[in-house]
Amino acid sequence: MNDRTIVYSTYYNPIEANIIKARLEDSGFSCFLADENVATLNPLYNQAIGGVKLIVFERDVEAINALLAEDHSETVSQHRDEVTDMEEDLNRVACINCGSKNVGYGMATDQKYSLWATILAFLTFTTPIQANKCYHCYDCGYEFKEPLVNEVE
Repeated sequence: MNDRTIVYSTYYNPIEANIIKARLEDSGFSCFLADENVATLNPLYNQAIGGVKLIVFERDVEAINALLAEDHSETVSQHRDEVTDMEEDLNRVACINCGSKNVGYGMATDQKYSLWATILAFLTFTTPIQANKCYHCYDCGYEFKEPLVNEVE
């Protein structure tokens, strides 16, 4: 049995390294992180020490590759589905003024700050901290809170 250990991968973010380590341990693989404490306590040394190293047994490398590749494909698939859902939702929104579907959601330009945020900012000599969000029609420039939703054809 081959009990040699190898550095499987290196991470410059200790949190990411711990997520991968936890995923491998949940799947039954033995592994540990090297240089995690140094990278966590003093992130400026991270580059000098070469990052946080994920150490695994050499015999497990092929199975780990298959597991992480499967996880990656599932993550990409979920992300693609979420983006498609968001695009479909945005395509259903139409301007209540002109009916255009060229609409985006973001920070308001006309009434950017609420009355209370403006008063609080005035009293504390600061800028308002909370901005209003709304739908904005890029064709007519109208801003609205509640969209006109077209049912999917």
